[in-house]
Amino acid sequence: MSRSPLRSRVVPSARRIVIGSAVVLASLGLSTTVPASATSTYSAASPSTEQRAGTLDGFVIENLPDGIGTPSDFEYEWEDVSFHSRVWETGPDPDGAYKVDLTVKTIRGEKLTDLEALKDFLVEYEEKEPGSWQLTPVKVGGYDGLFSGDEVFYFVAPGVAAEVTIDHERFTDEDVLDTAAGFHPESTT
Repeated sequence: MSRSPLRSRVVPSARRIVIGSAVVLASLGLSTTVPASATSTYSAASPSTEQRAGTLDGFVIENLPDGIGTPSDFEYEWEDVSFHSRVWETGPDPDGAYKVDLTVKTIRGEKLTDLEALKDFLVEYEEKEPGSWQLTPVKVGGYDGLFSGDEVFYFVAPGVAAEVTIDHERFTDEDVLDTAAGFHPESTT
């Protein structure tokens, strides 16, 4: 029986992928073989809250609620304002979806001159209805901010602000405010 042309192209390609993956795993000190008696999948222990905190764009992250997922960092820009964010997600759920637990972000741009300018920028950026966003003035550490249940944003200095959002179904107002109080510029001393 002759080999099909498709099979002869696919098998070497698949073989290269498997061999390449084995080489990468071996270089990381991981094994690609599992004893036949193994009944569960190996997974590394999640890093502690302290290991997942650290710093982001010159800001310290000190307070995180328990039960948040795995962090990922992002950088992007909109309307000459730059964002650095760290997002913690849990998942996948049975449908394969992930859910955002918490986001902290720094916001930097010349148009951020005070808290009102920050609010106006976020109304446009987040596509809020002007006047309908119910915000409560709060102090976040020593900074003036505005709070709306699942998020708080605060003005740090001309050109610098921060925002914290949280999954309000799983976490409380206190969780978002505590996280925000622990998200501040690094000390220069």
